[in-house]
Amino acid sequence: MRIKSNLKAILDERKMSIRQLAEDTGLPFETLRRLYNDETKQYQRDTIGRVCEVLGVEISDILILVNEEDAQQ
Repeated sequence: MRIKSNLKAILDERKMSIRQLAEDTGLPFETLRRLYNDETKQYQRDTIGRVCEVLGVEISDILILVNEEDAQQ
C-alpha cells in the first residue's frame, strides 16, 4: 500500500489549472505540479491544509491509500 495524490482528478473535474490553484492558494506552482502529478516525496502539512481549505475538500479526498499495483496505473 502507498499514498497517492488525487489532486489531478479533483482539478480536472473542476476544470481548474494548477496555475489557478497556485494563485488561489499562494503556494508555489512547482509544489502543486508535483502533487498534481503524484511525484511528491513528502507531504507538507501546511501545503495539504491550504489546498484542502481553498478547494473545500477533506485530506482523504486529496490523499488516498492504494495498492502499489494500482498506483502505477
